[in-house]
Amino acid sequence: MDWELGTAPGRSIRLRAAVVAGIFAVGCFGVLLGRLYYIQFVRDDLYAPRAAGQQLRGVTVTAPRGTIYDANLEPLAVSATAWTIRAVPREMADEDVQPAAAALAEILELDAADVLEKLSQRSSNDALLRRRVDKEMADAVRLYCAENGVEGILVLEDSRRYYPQGDLAGSILGFVNVDGDGVAGLELEYNSQLKGEDGSLLAAKNAWGYPLPDLYETLSAPTQGSSLVLTIDKNIQSYLENYLSRAVAEYNVQARGVGIVMDVDTGAILAMSTKPDYDPNQPRLLADQTLQAQIDALPDDQRAEALSLAQQAQWRNKAVSDLYEPGSVFKIITASAALDSGAVTRQTIFPCRGAIQVSGTTFHCANGKIHGSLNIADALLNSCNCSFIQIGAALGRERFYQYFEAFGLTGATGIDLPAEPKKSEFYTAERMGPVELASCSFGQSSKITPIQMITAVSAAVNGGHLMQPYLVSQILDEEGAVISQTQPVEKRQVISQSASDSIREMLRHTVDNGPGKNAYVAGFRVGGKSGTSQKLDSDNSAARIASFVGVAPADDPKIAVLIVLDEPNTFSSSGGTLAAPVVGQVIRDTLQYLDVAPVYTAEEREKVETTVPDVTGIDRHDASDRLAAAGLNCSTRGQQSTVTGQSPAAGQVLPRGSTVVLYTEDTQPALVTVPSLEGLTPDQAADRLAEAGLNLAALGPANQEGTVAAGQSVSAGTMLPAGSAVEVSFYDPSVPAD
Repeated sequence: MDWELGTAPGRSIRLRAAVVAGIFAVGCFGVLLGRLYYIQFVRDDLYAPRAAGQQLRGVTVTAPRGTIYDANLEPLAVSATAWTIRAVPREMADEDVQPAAAALAEILELDAADVLEKLSQRSSNDALLRRRVDKEMADAVRLYCAENGVEGILVLEDSRRYYPQGDLAGSILGFVNVDGDGVAGLELEYNSQLKGEDGSLLAAKNAWGYPLPDLYETLSAPTQGSSLVLTIDKNIQSYLENYLSRAVAEYNVQARGVGIVMDVDTGAILAMSTKPDYDPNQPRLLADQTLQAQIDALPDDQRAEALSLAQQAQWRNKAVSDLYEPGSVFKIITASAALDSGAVTRQTIFPCRGAIQVSGTTFHCANGKIHGSLNIADALLNSCNCSFIQIGAALGRERFYQYFEAFGLTGATGIDLPAEPKKSEFYTAERMGPVELASCSFGQSSKITPIQMITAVSAAVNGGHLMQPYLVSQILDEEGAVISQTQPVEKRQVISQSASDSIREMLRHTVDNGPGKNAYVAGFRVGGKSGTSQKLDSDNSAARIASFVGVAPADDPKIAVLIVLDEPNTFSSSGGTLAAPVVGQVIRDTLQYLDVAPVYTAEEREKVETTVPDVTGIDRHDASDRLAAAGLNCSTRGQQSTVTGQSPAAGQVLPRGSTVVLYTEDTQPALVTVPSLEGLTPDQAADRLAEAGLNLAALGPANQEGTVAAGQSVSAGTMLPAGSAVEVSFYDPSVPAD
């Protein structure tokens, strides 16, 4: 009985304990289930990413940037396939670290100590070895790892930005940084459209960060960025850059040169350049080797900052970002405003005595020249400051400012490029006294950008329509379908059609009969205006900006060309002497390329250029007849009957009367020495070249009196095949600064 009484309570206690334990276990299990439900279903937005981060190793796969095309769909910026090499040091076997570091450093052309340091971080899940290597390097890394059983090296497909045209349009295109983001130019302005959407590479891993061998990797494919089709034409861009570069070098231009070619009716930019600029493939390499040498000679503590400043300067697109004093080119705007407002007429006469006083301040015409009595057309032709001060006074400060603003000269044009100033430097009507009005009327005391200047001039000659300049005509998706199309935007009608007609006529008068003659192009009716402005904020009182703007054909303009040479250091600072020939050369090549038919006068037709036909493979006598029909002479070398070669080659453009050398035997062309032509008239240069067995290809107003040779495409002493053409630039050195 005692035993029974003693046992029953023990069983009961154990039973109660078991029940309590069971209830507790069920409760705990329920709490865990509840917590699991909460984590998986209620707060999955919080915990799922955390779990993924613990269970997956992710690597970003860079999306290829969209292509940038010129107007003819020639690629200017493309994304080529490349590979990025990364390491996962904790996955590597200890014995592989040192030999792998040495081998990979050699393959990837890296410092072996740096690679070893990265691979020795044994707890690291990711170490970048080298970005965007070519296929040869990537394959070599793969082969080494496969042959040696090395784990933990990732060869990831990537994208590398490449500019197939080198430095062509560099200041327009810009470039990208190591992360593939645009830094300058169109690459920056359209970065969000060009960039695309990156993909990802994922692999499962365990709690210690090691990969799980039986679980596969997955790829979220990147989406390529949109592509741009530009208004820039690669051919016109080449013409502009070639002639501008030559002028910058020849005239020792200290603060770079600017050139713009614009469609006057739409505002489309056909070409734009700042020289010297840079190659977007190597944007940090200075184009100015003299400057690079100066920086290299600096002390160590100064070199990095100086290099950075020089790089920033060469990336700057002066055509859009820099303000300058336009000088007498601005007289086009003053004349347009005066005629449109009725402040003056074509018959109004302005006396010029070489100087004029305004509120106690004396202003002079350039070189103190006395022009006498002029109407507005002759005032523009002679670039008479005294006349334009009177024209500005007739306008009055309120109307002057109203037109200045209407021509878009107070603020940004809205061109689709970065770093355009929001405001120019100018006097409002309230701040403009008689002296300021006088100075502003002939192009000093106000500072605008080159893109503002050419946009305003285009409005003055296109019927008065101020167009917004632009560079991107279309945006394309990954498949090449058009996402958006840019339509020309007219901001406002600035002047009347009749006033615009008068301006066009006056500009042509300036080129045909005045100091704009150096922009003359035979067969094409060119109008234009020169400018030679002081740099009022420069420490150098002699610093000048030589510029010229030309429009063609003058009676119905298709294009406007502006050339600005900032601080030339040569025999002249005149825009009519230095910049006008460049404008003429660009206009000539561009209009020919655009198939604008030349219209020659009788005098021009006698000296008109002709294209050399292909006469190889035919009888020498038939070849002579074919050349004669093209207005060319021939000189034959050899005794055989069939022409086997010719110099110049077919397609070369030469003046009529030039000589083509024909070869009838398979011999090396005879070489002749190029003579010096500096200072010669066109006829003298042609004769001297003919004596040497060469031909003249004249640039500039070669058929006008007073012109002399300013430069030649092939330096004196160079050996060329007989019959070759030498390009010679001619100009009239008597054209004054204005």
